[in-house]
Amino acid sequence: MTSELIIIQEYCIQNQVEPDFIVQLESEGLIQISIIENERYIHISQLKHLDQYVRWHYDLSINVAGIDVIQNLLDKIDEMQEEIHRLKEQIRLID
Repeated sequence: MTSELIIIQEYCIQNQVEPDFIVQLESEGLIQISIIENERYIHISQLKHLDQYVRWHYDLSINVAGIDVIQNLLDKIDEMQEEIHRLKEQIRLID
């Protein structure tokens, strides 16, 4: 299981990220942090999102609240695209 976890402190050092930024992301519910033996970890499945949030924050100067809004909009777009796909399938079956 630990091979699927990344130590947040190491991630922050390797990627020059402030640990407080990671804590803010967790506070907004954008990522989930696991604490094992007083060490904070993030699951590898969240790494793609974390890397994206880091780029938005450090490269584009988007704050955590803005990141939350952007992620919510992207989630809505995904839901709408899935709904469009389902509706197209239903129309195809009717024709």
